[in-house]
Amino acid sequence: MQLFVSYGNKVRWMLILQMSKRVWKNDILPLSNSVPEDVGKADQLKDEGNNHMKEENYAAAVDCYTQAIELDPNNAVYYCNRAAAQSKLGHYTDAVKDCEKAIAIDSKYSKAYGRMGLALTAMNKFEEAVTSYQKALDLDPENDSYKSNLKIAEQKLREVSSPTGTGLSFDMASLINNPAFISMAASLMQNPQVQQLMSGMMTNAIGGPAAGVGGLTDLSSLIQAGQQFAQQIQQQNPELIEQLRNHIRSRSFSSSTEEHS
Repeated sequence: MQLFVSYGNKVRWMLILQMSKRVWKNDILPLSNSVPEDVGKADQLKDEGNNHMKEENYAAAVDCYTQAIELDPNNAVYYCNRAAAQSKLGHYTDAVKDCEKAIAIDSKYSKAYGRMGLALTAMNKFEEAVTSYQKALDLDPENDSYKSNLKIAEQKLREVSSPTGTGLSFDMASLINNPAFISMAASLMQNPQVQQLMSGMMTNAIGGPAAGVGGLTDLSSLIQAGQQFAQQIQQQNPELIEQLRNHIRSRSFSSSTEEHS
């Protein structure tokens, strides 16, 4: 009888030991894939990236965020911040991918949806941008930046959906008060080809059929002349139009004053 009891105790102890090993193996070890030193270094790299963003050194910022991601690949902030730097460099496709990775890690990260909206708008994917901004606002309803950029994306979507949309429409009131546009216009006027186009257009407008009925003094003639000028540049030097769009686009959103996490 004593032998049976001892054997039973031995079996129980063996079972307890096996269960303890299982708990140790399955529950304790996977708690963290990154050692504390890596996590601390990754956060330091993120801060360095943020400083580079403030200094407009966007390529260096991308490099810092990339190193942070390599050390701690499950941190949504690092992907989202890299997306902001990628957008500043004009790498909008990469920015969207980084935002998607951030959202996969944290589906309630409003900033990732907002930055994805910026990149999508810059890519002229206005419908998708509207969806991103709406999701960002669902998560952060009081964010004025998301509200403003959503309105811009919605306006762009209406313009491209309009049967009369030419793709060359601009908000003139915003443009003439935009220092970036003024600087761009001054640069354009130094281009000999643009000067020739302007000279020919003005000669035609003043000496053409409208002359004697007000020439360029009436608003409709001025608008028509402006449209002709834009069309001529688009046909003869489309790179200038694309340069102008990109220059304005990079300053059209509220992200320029955005704080980084």
